[in-house]
Amino acid sequence: MIDKLHPFFNGEVDEETDEQAELYEHFHFDVDRGQAQIRIDRFLTDKIKNVSRNRIQSAADAGNIVVNGKPVKPSYKVKPLDSISIVMAYPPRDTDIKPENIPLSILYEDDSLLVVDKPAGMVVHPAHGNFSGTLVNALLYHLRDVPLFSSGEVRPGLVHRIDKNTSGILVVAKDEVSMNRLARQFFERTTSRKYIALVWGDMEADEGTIKGNIGRSVRDRKKMQVFTDEEQGKHAVTHWRVVERFGYVTLVECRLETGRTHQIRVHFEYIHHPIFNDEVYGGNKILRGTLHSHYKQFVENCFEICPRHALHAKTLGFTHPLSGMEMNFESPLPNDISALIEKWKKYSTGKYSEK
Repeated sequence: MIDKLHPFFNGEVDEETDEQAELYEHFHFDVDRGQAQIRIDRFLTDKIKNVSRNRIQSAADAGNIVVNGKPVKPSYKVKPLDSISIVMAYPPRDTDIKPENIPLSILYEDDSLLVVDKPAGMVVHPAHGNFSGTLVNALLYHLRDVPLFSSGEVRPGLVHRIDKNTSGILVVAKDEVSMNRLARQFFERTTSRKYIALVWGDMEADEGTIKGNIGRSVRDRKKMQVFTDEEQGKHAVTHWRVVERFGYVTLVECRLETGRTHQIRVHFEYIHHPIFNDEVYGGNKILRGTLHSHYKQFVENCFEICPRHALHAKTLGFTHPLSGMEMNFESPLPNDISALIEKWKKYSTGKYSEK
């Protein structure tokens, strides 16, 4: 019996608009009673389509092949009724991507990984219409002497991503073992990820949790939607708390329990509090406030100050793949969101002036 969990890259959503998606594959096998005892690397190579022995061995080296709850080596002999789970970083794609000398904001770097603060407007990895100017183009240049980044692959070292118009933190692995161990942390949900968002409306409570399966919209294939039928979409959970209230909008901190495509944006649209200036999910319209012309002008000015959805990947925490040390990073709010918050703060306290 095989259960393949591979929801994170299926080529259907434009990659530049993927919100928070992990780049790994998970397979689970329950071994038959009549299975002969063979090496697990051979067993998995036979069972998983188009996977190389090297990828299987790299996963084992990272501790990502688990049998009956315990990590095993490639030489482990598969036994009848074994329960096998394997997590692998997503395989490379055969597209020749060119290194580009694009400046990077690097929060941390060592021999195993680096942590990048991505600006809004930068696509994470190349896709149709965006084969240059991406984070991967920049990484291929910055890490041109690192073997993992010398092949011109589309997603070297990446185990998660944020979308083009979301700013904030990403971790990038420099070698296969680190990449697989980080991938396992995202799969097991042991990473810590917090976002800051400005949403429309005055939130009804000070904190809460949004639960709702997320899948592709039945009306617009470039969007995602929440499904009330548990048989549709994929399990998704977003925890949130109010940071500050500004009357017609609210500043919230979001903590991801899962990492589905467009998760935060879709969940807040679902509860009728779309993210400010989110053109895909309806936040680029005046949804709360008065009918006065000066208020309309104020909001239009806010849209110009922050000409993208007001969402920032503020913190990322994970265990270092080699040292085992807990790592926590924080990205300051970018200028556009900071200015937007300050403008709403002045408006809500009566201190706003159009001059």
